[in-house]
Amino acid sequence: MFEVLTKGFRSARARLSGKQVITETAIDEALRDIRVSLLEADVALHVVNAFLAQVKEKAIGEVVQVKAKKDGRKVEITPAEHFVKLCNDELVALMGAGERGIEFEPGGRPTAVMMVGLHGTGKTTTIGKMAHFYKNRGKKLLLAAGDTYRAAGMDQLAIWGERVGVPVVVGKPGQDPASVMFDAGKQALEQGVDLLIADTAGRLHTNVNLVDELKKVHRVLGKAVPGGPHEVLLLLDSTMGQNAVRQADVFRQAVDVTGIALAKLDGTAKGGVVLSIARDMGLPIRFVGVGEGIDDIRPFDAKEFTRALFQVD
Repeated sequence: MFEVLTKGFRSARARLSGKQVITETAIDEALRDIRVSLLEADVALHVVNAFLAQVKEKAIGEVVQVKAKKDGRKVEITPAEHFVKLCNDELVALMGAGERGIEFEPGGRPTAVMMVGLHGTGKTTTIGKMAHFYKNRGKKLLLAAGDTYRAAGMDQLAIWGERVGVPVVVGKPGQDPASVMFDAGKQALEQGVDLLIADTAGRLHTNVNLVDELKKVHRVLGKAVPGGPHEVLLLLDSTMGQNAVRQADVFRQAVDVTGIALAKLDGTAKGGVVLSIARDMGLPIRFVGVGEGIDDIRPFDAKEFTRALFQVD
């Protein structure tokens, strides 16, 4: 996974192997490999430049006798090892440490999540996987099929609901999506649901009607569930690279997007979109889809992500 990203860091570590001091020349050579790797992985140029400048500033002059604590004792690490750890720490800081996921409302109140994004990104599948994830953790869920203009979308969510054992509120084809959301919100309150996940339409992001529709759905869901929606997750397709970041703008203008879910962050994705989103959008990455199976979704963990790149403890 993330082979495009990982190869540059492996090459940089090899360049520093055996050196006693990280000189400016040595660091420039190592960073050149990383720069190429990050750009090939679809990380935005300005994000690459900012990251490498920060690493270079901290790395120059480090010597072989760098002290580090491991298992309660001090050990010596090489400049190459220290360089990799420095890169790792800087990336974790960039993305924000800690495992993400949904933050639930206290006192047993329903947590309402509104999922937005373009058709084809995998919204319905991601909702189904999220429902499976939280149902297995003892949460009571309700799903809402708000894409009423696409009968196949409603049917697909209903099938996912049956598959994972979670009820789905389904309206009639062509019905006002906001009315479906209102009904779902009322049911969530009446049934003592922990988590309501609402699907929405994802027609062309240049469509003004869609933007207005999302704003209305957002307002109505807030009326049905006090304080809702508590999360507005924007689903992006990791394989689309920087196009995914650009597509996010219109959804952020339409509704108050609070977090990101990434689909297809597996062997088919270059992975660099994670870094660009963290830097440019300033939004937490809540979930990542890492495969085709029903269990192939997990809360995003920046430390786990960087360990996959660097193979460090």
